[in-house]
Amino acid sequence: DGVNDAPALQQADIGVAMGISGTDVAKEAADMVLVDDNFSTIVDAVEEGRCIYANMQAFINFLITCNIGEVIGVFIATLLGLPQLLTPLHLLWVNLVTDGPPATALGFNPPDPGLMNRKPRSSSEEIMTSENLLRYSIAGLYIGIATVGIYASYFLDRGVSFQELQSWSTCTDSCSIYADLAAPQTLALSTLVMIELLKALCSVSIDSSIFSVGPQKNPWLLLGVSIPFAFNLAIIYTPELQNSFGLVPLDGGDWLKVLVWSLPIVFIDEALKYVFKKRTNGVLKSSHQAPSIRRKTSLFGRLFTNHSGK
Repeated sequence: DGVNDAPALQQADIGVAMGISGTDVAKEAADMVLVDDNFSTIVDAVEEGRCIYANMQAFINFLITCNIGEVIGVFIATLLGLPQLLTPLHLLWVNLVTDGPPATALGFNPPDPGLMNRKPRSSSEEIMTSENLLRYSIAGLYIGIATVGIYASYFLDRGVSFQELQSWSTCTDSCSIYADLAAPQTLALSTLVMIELLKALCSVSIDSSIFSVGPQKNPWLLLGVSIPFAFNLAIIYTPELQNSFGLVPLDGGDWLKVLVWSLPIVFIDEALKYVFKKRTNGVLKSSHQAPSIRRKTSLFGRLFTNHSGK
């Protein structure tokens, strides 16, 4: 806090100066200025910074996973020679309405339990690591497979073999099923939307299980998921919007199929969290090995208080 501390503040990895009792020279030389002269403020700042970084990861996790899933779904359908999986309007709807609100709401996620017990990450560590990309790709792969799967199952359930489905463009007998794709496209779109909304709920924490840190911890996320789902119901069951989007109403059996294809994303996401948690977070095993930041700063706070009192 004094003029003579300036050289030490400049040489330190992170020079900390007092905002109230510190001199102007010390403040200029420091990397951090405590405006309230309270060391515990550092803890709050570190926690807020870690929470922001985790929310950025959740945002990226959700959007990249969903986008990978959409690309893989269209790619698989094209590669297999299936009829048009989704129209450009459907894909635009998913990207603007389904992805936007949940992604924005993920920025309001609460701090993870044990956030302050994690090892500091390297300043050179990229937010998009190869491990994260692998994690997003695995979940995205299932999204694409599920979207194509429920789409193809519509034809298979009606007696069309997979070989006949692949050669639909050269069909010569009983080809009326390919004339109107509204029903299978409605199933595919509903499944894609449902999976992405479930993925958003799982992203309330990038590492903690949804069963320990549930989506109810973030009311904005619940709202961000409810609104797109309501909009999706509107375009399915409102006659005017049905015609515009080329969709048809779904019955209870159809929604059951949508749920069967959608729910596995929750278990896949849980498995990925379990596998990558220790490798990506480096959680400290015991407070004996490395005392928590809160314990350290409380000790510094007492020392500072005693020094100030003298």
